[in-house]
Amino acid sequence: MIITGKHVSRRSLLRGVGAALALPMLDAMVPALSAMTKGAQAAAKATPNRMVFCYVPNGIDMRNWRPETLGRSFDLPKILQPLAPVHDDIIVFTGLKDHNGEALGDGPGDHARAAASFLTGVHPRKTAGSDISVGTSVDQVAAQKIGAQTRLSSLELGIEDGHLAGNCDSGYACAYVNSISWRSATVPNPPEVNPRSVFERLFGSGEDAGDPAARLRSERIDQSILDLVTDDTKQLSRSLGNTDKRKLDEYLTAVREVERQVQMAEKQAAENTMAVPTMEKPDGIPLEYGEHAQLMFNLMTLALQTDITRISTFMLAREGSNRGYREIGVPDGHHGLSHHRNDPALMDKVAAINRYHMEQFATFVTKLKNTPDGDGSLLDHTMIVYGSGISDGNRHNHDDLPVLFAGGKRMFNTGRHVKLSESTPVANLYLSMLDAMNVPTEQLGDSQGRLNALSELT
Repeated sequence: MIITGKHVSRRSLLRGVGAALALPMLDAMVPALSAMTKGAQAAAKATPNRMVFCYVPNGIDMRNWRPETLGRSFDLPKILQPLAPVHDDIIVFTGLKDHNGEALGDGPGDHARAAASFLTGVHPRKTAGSDISVGTSVDQVAAQKIGAQTRLSSLELGIEDGHLAGNCDSGYACAYVNSISWRSATVPNPPEVNPRSVFERLFGSGEDAGDPAARLRSERIDQSILDLVTDDTKQLSRSLGNTDKRKLDEYLTAVREVERQVQMAEKQAAENTMAVPTMEKPDGIPLEYGEHAQLMFNLMTLALQTDITRISTFMLAREGSNRGYREIGVPDGHHGLSHHRNDPALMDKVAAINRYHMEQFATFVTKLKNTPDGDGSLLDHTMIVYGSGISDGNRHNHDDLPVLFAGGKRMFNTGRHVKLSESTPVANLYLSMLDAMNVPTEQLGDSQGRLNALSELT
């Protein structure tokens, strides 16, 4: 990192009418070392750690998920092949279990239990009423401790809109299948699925929320947030060195590209006259799944890069989702296919959906790897969990879960396939991640201790 004699606060924003744009980490945000104590120097150079949880529904075709070899020389099966560019940045786990996703006397409802318990480690109360109860999820345990250090304590994203009330799975409330983030045992954090709403949450100042005219200006499809902060941008640029000017230009280009994608999605949605009988879509959501997923991942990347938040969750589809994926030649409903009865043809279709989801995730992880951050990349300082609360969708089992860990090289030893002792609680993984976030926690759900395999050298 180049140290300059000029100082820009890490909390600095580019401001305009109805807009506030956070900044990426710049060299000018580190004061001249000569004027600082050793403790202040370490604090200034410290790069924050982040945590992200990505959830996929209905289980996985485990034939095409589990690597055949252990250790560092593990292969990438069909579903994991998109992760080839980041092979050394991931850990594939075998043996993790979500015990509280099992029935435990409550009968059917595995999809609701899978989503609700995946990040909480707690068995949800079986009810379709308002008396829902599960537990505080790992992301919110962290958010409640460190969320005040960022503008947003956490960011919850999704692809499919879903209501919270009513019965969605054999007597389990819809809140359980539509949320993996829980602020408390009784308060879910439903994901935001509309990219326009996410963009405005990240970059709108909120100061003109009560002014209809200002709100209308900010919602114009051809309005750019970069135009609103032009004066601040020019003033900041004049004070920066060449390296920081390049970083700022690259960041503003990324913001404009995401903004353009949001605007294009809204335009296409407004012009679309085709009926979409299988699902309802809020205005502004791209018609194609892949475009929608990439747009949400790009928004998450900007939120992490600018330190708007350090904690995020993303449901790539709600649990039990029965959407089809015509764009990859699989028009059949996902949930229906997951009950494949060991039919190879149906299992191959499940594998195709699983790989399609992985392709979206792999693009995100690769982008983080290519984004400089502190003494490494954004991926080096971001711990990411990708997985499902169900293993085989046909069996609805909750042991030997399809879970992988990506990033976090500054914290953990990656680039391995690790086999754990049978029925290791997935919550053990979360305790270790909380330690890396400087949020040590004694117990999370059914955890039994830390997952030492994260730091082992072999």
